[in-house]
Parts: sequence; structure tokens; C-alpha cells
Amino acid sequence: MTGPREKMPQPHHVVKKRTHPAGPASHQAPSAAFPETDGCGKGRPLSGLQESQRKRNPHKQLEIVFGLEGVPVCAPARLGRTVAVFGVMQFDESPFKRAAGLHVSKVKGESPLLEMFRRAISELGGMKQFVKPGQKVVVKPNIGWDKVPELAGNTNPKLIEEIVRQCFAAGAKEVVVFDHTCDDWQKCYKNSGIEAAAKKAGAKVMPAHLESYYKPIDLPKGKKMKKAKVHEAILDCDVWINVPILKNHGGANLTISMKNHMGIVWDRGFFHQNDLQQCIADICTLQKKAVLNVVDAYRIMKTNGPRGRSASDVVLAKGLFISPDIVAVDTAAA
Repeated sequence: MTGPREKMPQPHHVVKKRTHPAGPASHQAPSAAFPETDGCGKGRPLSGLQESQRKRNPHKQLEIVFGLEGVPVCAPARLGRTVAVFGVMQFDESPFKRAAGLHVSKVKGESPLLEMFRRAISELGGMKQFVKPGQKVVVKPNIGWDKVPELAGNTNPKLIEEIVRQCFAAGAKEVVVFDHTCDDWQKCYKNSGIEAAAKKAGAKVMPAHLESYYKPIDLPKGKKMKKAKVHEAILDCDVWINVPILKNHGGANLTISMKNHMGIVWDRGFFHQNDLQQCIADICTLQKKAVLNVVDAYRIMKTNGPRGRSASDVVLAKGLFISPDIVAVDTAAA
């Protein structure tokens, strides 16, 4: 292992007293380089992203899921959930290979990322399991940065387009896409490619840059964060789908599905001033939980996240993680 294992924040009401395969919850203060009033942060290296996965105990805590390009993959079974995982995940140790005992040949097609998603959602029963006819749906990507897709600062726009299309195919009445961005929201929406991709698939794209878009809610199960202002699109929809990108983050170490909830809240600064990790767990106690979490790990930012500095921060991991269980999917992706 080339570096310390990254620890994931976990909702205390979900994990309770159990020890998680990825380690206990971490409550870290913001780094000195991370301004307390800044809701987005600066980066530091993510050490051993894949290596930390390779060292996990494969015995009695893992169940077999699916692999792409001939590589078996595993996910935590103690949570009682299955995570559909596709991609080149670099499980080299023989215990993983013996435990999995399966190989799926490489998918060829217009886009490996889209093909991975189509196969993954199929393994979970299709989008119809999560979106019902006539429902209003929100698809919540990470659009936080004024970055082009090649720099992996935001969720891949092609993945968002495909998810929106599948929502409509499942019978959705309306699909809304938004994020509370860190950089200028219009530049983020445009240069990420997500605005154009979402509209191409028929979605409505909502802004989130004004406080008037947010409504106060209570978080009775929260420890540090007892109240929050959440975007009206989340509160008004029937179901929502959480679509983060896996990347390094200077304040939280990693940003995945749980961290992506900061994009539905107005006051990001509160998180960094009041125990970032615990506040992430607290917002995940929101009563209206995402029905599905889709982690874009195809092109990821391994260093200097969450904004990144250059293409040298980006690696082509060719992965995708998907599950209705947010703790399970973040653990598998970490």
C-alpha cells in the first residue's frame, strides 16, 4: 500500500455500532490550506487509491459482484447490499481472483462508460426499479467546477445524458438536473458539457446560485447539523438520483456520493466550520434519500482535488459503481 487508507464519513444511524470494512467514521478538521468559509476547498494527493482497495480482507466480508475487461471485483457484504461494479479495478491478489471465479469479457461499443452503466443498471433490474411512470425526477451530478470533461472535475456529461434518457424511458414525467457550483454556475454548466447533454436528453436544467432556490428543513438525526436549506428541486421531486464523480478532495480526502450532497445545500461554509465529516454524515440523514447512487469512476482526479490543476492530476480508471445503498457504494469506490 503506497499511502494511508482513506476513511469514509458514514451516517451514524445507518452504521450504528458495526465496524465497517472500510474503517470507522472519520471526523477530521479542515486542513490549514482549506479556508473555513470556502465551500469547495483545495487539493492534496490521494495516496494509493486503488492500492487501498487491494488490501481489504477478502474473507467473510465480501460478496461477488461483476467485472468488466476480465477483472473480478468485490464489494462489502456486511451491509446487506449489492453494489454493481464495472471497470478495471486492479484486484491482483489471488484471494480476490479465487473468491470471484468469474470473468466478463471487454465490452465494445460506442462508449465503454455508457455500456458499463447500461449493464450495471440492468443487473439491478433496470431503471424501472427506481423511476416509476409519471414521476418527477432529479438527477444530481457534480458540476462544481469550470472544467472541461477531460480534466475530471465534474461528472461525465455522457453519463448524465444516458441516465436522463433512461429515466424518461422508465416513464418519468419530468427530469431536472442541477448542482450548487463552486465556480461561476453558468460557466460550470456550460464548460462541463452537462447542461448541453442534459437538455439534449430532454431534461430541465435548473440554477442553484441563489438562496431563494433553497427551503429550510430539519435534520433530527444530525449531530452537528440539525437544520439545512435544501434546493427546492430535491424537496419537490418524487425521486432523485445521485451521480458524483470519484476524486480526491483536499478537505474530505475523497468526494463521492455522500460528499455530493453538499451540492443540494445552500450553506457550504457551515460544513467546514463545524466538522466537515460529521456534517456530511448529517446531511445524509435527509429523509428524502437518493433512490440510486451512480459513481462515475471512469476518468478520475487522483491529486489536487477537488478542482485539479492540470491533466496530470487525472487517471483513466475505467470504473463505475452503482447501488441504492450510499454507504456500500462509497465504500466500494473508496
